[in-house]
Amino acid sequence: MALSCAGLCSHLSLVRLFRTNGITAGLYSPYVSSQSRLSLCRHYSSSKVRRGFGRHVVSRLQWANSKYENFLKTRFPRFYQLYHTFVEGFKLLFQDAKDVRRIKTKMFTDGIKTQDLPYRDMEKLRQVRRDMIKAIPLMMISIPPFANYLVFVLMYLFPRQLLIPHFWNPKQVVEFRRVYHSHRVQHHWAVLKGLEYTSRQAKDGHLQSCLKDLCTKVQSGTHPQVSEIHAVRGLFSGPPLGIKRMHVEQMRHICPLLFLTPRLPGFLIGSRLSSHALELLHLDRALSRLGPHQLNDSELRQACYIRGLNSDSLGVNQCREWLSQWLQVSSSLKESEVSLLLHSMVLLSANYPKGPNRH
Repeated sequence: MALSCAGLCSHLSLVRLFRTNGITAGLYSPYVSSQSRLSLCRHYSSSKVRRGFGRHVVSRLQWANSKYENFLKTRFPRFYQLYHTFVEGFKLLFQDAKDVRRIKTKMFTDGIKTQDLPYRDMEKLRQVRRDMIKAIPLMMISIPPFANYLVFVLMYLFPRQLLIPHFWNPKQVVEFRRVYHSHRVQHHWAVLKGLEYTSRQAKDGHLQSCLKDLCTKVQSGTHPQVSEIHAVRGLFSGPPLGIKRMHVEQMRHICPLLFLTPRLPGFLIGSRLSSHALELLHLDRALSRLGPHQLNDSELRQACYIRGLNSDSLGVNQCREWLSQWLQVSSSLKESEVSLLLHSMVLLSANYPKGPNRH
């Protein structure tokens, strides 16, 4: 046994010398002492022992964790659901962090700009950034000693307000989306009335008439045609409806459509709306390059939701039809006309597929 071990170690040492120095092993074999061979053998043997011990520890931890989960599942089923949701949420969060690191590395090494990324990478960066903005305050609160216990209670009592979607269960995802969408719907009428009022300031009589007719049509509960929205795009590149030329009050009504706070000075609201509108336009262009038919059902519903539609109440085919209409509107828009994209969150979603203000 000792001879075979020494022989094995001799072979391994020669292979290592060959790989590091690039010289044939035969030239170096006379200079390898039996003592060095035995020490190398002990090194390899101890490495195997450590790896075996590590595997044993991991397997025991997995067994203990499985027993703990079974105990919670049988004795405390409600707590188990919360525990399971949090564990899965942290897995998703860790995976998102790895994806963001990969995307950022690719952007740095290849010199790719954000607007040139593939759709899924661009959407991943957008969503993770929004999630982190929401999660950072909770993380700051949990820093003081023993504050994490209070934070855990708060997260249990107020999951919609404090937690990011990673830590929502499937039922909560549908419920919380419905709540957030109801907040958007409350501002639909104000956005339409603001459009109707602003149309009177348009110098072009034809465009003024077209915009007034469009607002009246949507207010009456009718879903507009894409061509009717395209017909008024000229009013959204400058005053009075350009992204930085709108009245502050109109901007404040648009903010909730994007889940932004309207309680900021006018110049900050205009800057934030412009940034989000351009981001949405770049997302649309990336989605057009990918092809909407490439999205799975979950991605499709998410794409509709961030553009103003409560997709959870619709079928998959209805979502695809609506997203197709949206991309028809955005595909021909210039960056100076992104204000129309924000108003389309009301124009296209208020009465789709039928009936005013679907919830």
